[in-house]
Amino acid sequence: MSLFLIESVPPRSHGRDEVRQALDRIAEEARVAGGDLLEVQVAEDLSKVYAIVEAGDPEAAKQAFRAGGLPVSLIKQVRLVGQDVEAARRSRGRVDYVVEWNFPPGLTMEAYLQRKQASAPKYAEVPEVRFLRTYVCEDMTKCICFYDADQLAAVLRARQVVGAPVDAVTRVVPAGEEDTPAGSAAGSAGGSAAGRGPGSAVGEGR
Repeated sequence: MSLFLIESVPPRSHGRDEVRQALDRIAEEARVAGGDLLEVQVAEDLSKVYAIVEAGDPEAAKQAFRAGGLPVSLIKQVRLVGQDVEAARRSRGRVDYVVEWNFPPGLTMEAYLQRKQASAPKYAEVPEVRFLRTYVCEDMTKCICFYDADQLAAVLRARQVVGAPVDAVTRVVPAGEEDTPAGSAAGSAGGSAAGRGPGSAVGEGR
């Protein structure tokens, strides 16, 4: 099984309940196909969905997602860095911020991982921020990093300390397991900041 990042822009007609129901169907379809909806983050205004799907290939991941009636605007095979899959499952409801970094041309996976290993200990300089994990696109176009923190300013300070650029920051609000689609993915709802800024509990509206 591989991990795939899927991004989607839900139809504007979808409210909180419609998006939740769509995610329930996606989680069920993924399980039927032998995979899993590992985690999902939804913007508070329902403008965007970030989902991590375990599947045998990208077409299977797309099929699971489309079963929920949500369009697929981007799909990328990703590598989980900083935690293993089981640890990600246990902490998926603790995410407060998602940071996106669009990689510069020429950056290799090896160079990225070396850089991350060297800089990660510096997070200790910003104790109010807990780095959780990163999903790195295998084609080296971008990564998304998940943080547990109370304040955006602290997350931005932590990124500065470790020398990691920021292209977008998404604020997400953790939810209890009872609010997650089909009990499969714990997520959150939030709004975006820093460069625009926008989970599976779903926000109240667009």
